[in-house]
Amino acid sequence: MDSSVLAAIFSDVDSPFSYQRFCRPSLGSGEALVSISLTTLCGSDLHTVHGRRRGPTPIVLGHEAVGRVVAVGPGLDPSWVDQRITWTLTDSCGVCDPCTRWNLPQKCERLFKYGHRSVSDGSGLNGCYATHMVLRTGTHLVRVPNSLSDAMVAPANCALATMIAVIESLPTPGERVVIQGAGLLGLYGCALLKSSGWKEVIVVDRQPSRLLAVPRFGGVPILSTAHNAIHANSADVVIEVTGSASVIADGISWLRPGGHYAIAGLVHPDSALQLTGETLIRKCLTLRGIHNYAPRHLDAAIAFLSKYRDCYPWESLVSPPIPLSQLEEAFRLAASGKWQRVSVIPDGFEAGVS
Repeated sequence: MDSSVLAAIFSDVDSPFSYQRFCRPSLGSGEALVSISLTTLCGSDLHTVHGRRRGPTPIVLGHEAVGRVVAVGPGLDPSWVDQRITWTLTDSCGVCDPCTRWNLPQKCERLFKYGHRSVSDGSGLNGCYATHMVLRTGTHLVRVPNSLSDAMVAPANCALATMIAVIESLPTPGERVVIQGAGLLGLYGCALLKSSGWKEVIVVDRQPSRLLAVPRFGGVPILSTAHNAIHANSADVVIEVTGSASVIADGISWLRPGGHYAIAGLVHPDSALQLTGETLIRKCLTLRGIHNYAPRHLDAAIAFLSKYRDCYPWESLVSPPIPLSQLEEAFRLAASGKWQRVSVIPDGFEAGVS
């Protein structure tokens, strides 16, 4: 491998990506250097690039990826070298209360989240929009079977693993669940819920084009303007994955008394809820927020894809790969909504690199 690695740098909402070479890093205890094979653009990165979500800059964005281990630091089993892997989007310390007592390692007191830390932090190779990145100690690594393509696996270490965490929080499978949002989380939810015993999975979205894929993943599509299509007090569970607080009132109205509301999409400041305590109390509702996931959920995601590889059109959700040198074009395509995920691959270009 060349002694340097290349990364796309995001500096500001109004600035184009720049490209920077980094020296090949020296690895610390438990760390791994991974060559990125393919990465996909998550909605949270779109929020960052468009100014809806703020974070430290300059930064290497990106956290959904598949890669191959090219080197390991002391303390990490050398057998990981040359393994094709994916990994948790966070690391965790393993000793704090969230890690040990609360069963929430994704809320570790010393959490490090890939694609959300400045290039001044550690090696700087903290995101997937690069030829390589450094995985820190405490990151859970998962071997990827050869039977699964890069396009199938890359979104699993964010959207699919998160949806598995959402469904794990639900009560015993019942008659009817309503998913608000036909994005990637919603489609994953259809497949997961049907496989776990839910009889009817309804997916609501305001965009007809997004609903077209829902039947292919086991769900019943309903346009959000068709309010009478879902009767009040008829759903055992409602799952919000739209990112819009405006849908909460509908979700509450659809829930039966004693129903369960899982909220997973409102991960941004513009998410105030128009909700009274009386509503929750009189309907005896459970309201649960889910953010990110634990290592076991990523293990389950890869196992689920392996088991149901041929049951659903997974690869139809991901665009043909766009070169890293055209990352801005990839973001434009992602913003168009044509694909559930836009994929990017390193292309080894030289022009414009600092």
